[in-house]
Parts: sequence; structure tokens; C-alpha cells
Amino acid sequence: MKILLTGASSFTGFWFVRELTAAGHDVTATFRKLAAEYWDVRAKRVAALAGGCQAFHGVSFGDAGFLDLLKNGRFDALCHHAAEVTNYKSSDFDAAAAAAANTRNIAAVLAAFAAAGGCRVVLTGSVFEDDEGAGSEDLPAFSPYGLSKALTAQIFRYHARTVRLALGKFVIPNPFGPFEEPRFTAYLVKNWYAGKTPSVETPAYVRDNIHVSLLARAYARFVSEVPAEPVFVKTNPSGYVESQGAFAQRFAREMRPRLGLPCEVELKVQTQFSEPRIRINTDPVDAALLNWNEPAAWDELAAYYRQR
Repeated sequence: MKILLTGASSFTGFWFVRELTAAGHDVTATFRKLAAEYWDVRAKRVAALAGGCQAFHGVSFGDAGFLDLLKNGRFDALCHHAAEVTNYKSSDFDAAAAAAANTRNIAAVLAAFAAAGGCRVVLTGSVFEDDEGAGSEDLPAFSPYGLSKALTAQIFRYHARTVRLALGKFVIPNPFGPFEEPRFTAYLVKNWYAGKTPSVETPAYVRDNIHVSLLARAYARFVSEVPAEPVFVKTNPSGYVESQGAFAQRFAREMRPRLGLPCEVELKVQTQFSEPRIRINTDPVDAALLNWNEPAAWDELAAYYRQR
């Protein structure tokens, strides 16, 4: 298929482009900034994608350049992965403004896409939206950011139905892997290389961590399976469902022989539970069906950290 994808500079977006092109799709990716304006790991992702897809820089969802692409590109699928994430961890994050940015000119966007022969829209969701996945405490939104993603999904569903387009929602849990921003696993590795034992402050939370390469293969397959008919379909791909303490120990076991380091972790006694204790996705991914090699994925991640 010919696919137009937003958000390719993000961690998961980078991997989605890689797997979509590996599956034989013709991918056009839009980037909000010019290539020279990216920095740190995001700049590395953008550089690594050069040549693997057709890139349009300085184009945002809903602007004039984006509408021109839709009118002239004759895309089979529109994959909207970009989202407003500035200060997304803050309690002051403006969910309504973020949803408005995520859906800018959506009526015109979907009309232009449909007029040019497009029929499939794929939207990225988050397990941290309200009423997504499974878990405790009645599945509330984790944060204003989670709320913004839920609002975005509802707006997309309304407009896709109005224009009679298929809408697929791909719900992401907790991905980890090469080219990610410095988060939990990077924190562990950084401490190990410094000769320290990292501590896990929230080991009792049950979460759904997944290799980003497996997640991306599931995404590529999902995009190819969204029907052309105007229906709504959804998938909630799931990886390692376990406590964060158990996942830290799993990560240490896999990295220890690959990095040649002790890779010890300290699990603290968790007393604060400001987030739901359990939040997971519900659709285990069939790695064999996707021809995904788990040991090779751990090898790739260890090699990435060794190079860094």
C-alpha cells in the first residue's frame, strides 16, 4: 500500500516506518520540523530513516502542506501517529488544546483523503487513556495526556464515520528498545555502566512492557488488515505483563550476559500508589506469526547500549 504516516520522528513512529517499509509498503512520512532542527536521539532517528521512506519536513497534520499531500498522493492508508506531547507528564497539560492540535482540520483532512481514493485510517492510541486495556480502579485516564488521546480517538471516530472511512485504532502499552528516549530501561543500563545498583521505586505496579520491534511488526500487520469498508476495528497488543519489579529483573537477566556486567537491581518497598496498580493491554502478540525472534531483539538492544 501507499501509506502516509505522521509522527515518524518519535520512538515508536521510527520503528513503525521501518517495519512498514520492510513489509513492502511505500511510506511517505511527515515531520513537523526541518531535519536540521532535530537533536539528540530524535535527530538520530530522523537520520536513520533517510532513504527508507519519502520524507516531507516542515509539514504538520491538518496544515496546507499536509492537505496538498493528501490531494496529490493517492494514499491507500493514512496513519496518524503524531500527537501533542509537550510537557505530557505535567498535571497542567492542556488535554483539550492537545486534542485540538491532534485533530486540526480533521474534516478537511479526511475529506481530501477520501476524495483521492483513500479508505483506511489508522490512529495510535494509548493504554493510559480512560477505558482502554484492562486493570484496576475502573480504567481511568492516567493523566491529562491520556485524556487528550481519548478525546482525539473520539473525534477521529466521529469524522471517519461521517466520511465513511475505515478506522483502525492501535493501542500502545509500554514499548522499550533501541532509539528510545532515556526512560526506565536506559536508567537501568546507565547505572550498570556506572558501576551502581539502580533502585526500582515502584516495583508493585503491574504494567505491559513490549519490545518495540515486536510492537512495530504488530502495527505493520494491523495496518495491512484494516478493511476497506467503513468499520471501526481495534487492537491492544500485549507483551510482558508483570510487575515493574519482575520486568526489571527480566531485563537484568537478559542484559547481564550480553553486556558482561553484574546488572543487579534493588527493589524498593512501594508505599505510594498515585497511579492505578494494574494497567495492561489485552491482546497477546503472536511472535511466531510475525516471524519475530526474541533473543535477537535482546541482542539488538544490548548492542545498541554498548555502542552508546
